[in-house]
Amino acid sequence: MTYIRITKLFSFETGHALYGYDGKCKNVHGHSYKLSVTVFGKPISDKNNVKYGMVIDFGDLKKIVKEEIVNVFDHATVFNKNTPHVELAKELEDRGHNVLLVDYQPTSEMMVIDFAKKIMKRLPEHITLHSLKLQETDSSYAEWYANDNL
Repeated sequence: MTYIRITKLFSFETGHALYGYDGKCKNVHGHSYKLSVTVFGKPISDKNNVKYGMVIDFGDLKKIVKEEIVNVFDHATVFNKNTPHVELAKELEDRGHNVLLVDYQPTSEMMVIDFAKKIMKRLPEHITLHSLKLQETDSSYAEWYANDNL
């Protein structure tokens, strides 16, 4: 049976600030992110399997990505917890805001690496994460490919 790539697109709204950055992105701001998740595998060939003909049920992929990424990052503000932004995060949390503190600078590049790790842990054994594309704006995005990270 032939290998197939399956892609599902997700959207979420997230704020962030880049501590120590020398441009506008040092300020707290937000993006309407679009995340494309592409997995790789063979369609199920067992005709008695309810998922016959599917690499992975789009609903199963959606569940993984929503639980690991979308439900966590949507309408949250992300800060690097190893910077003085932790003080701003505490202030926002005290005022009822959804704040995420991460171990990295919350750039698209670092976020897509984090997302890849989280998604790979949840995929069935016979499915491989092929690539992720995290689009920050209409003209700016970061991509992660499994083949580049062997």
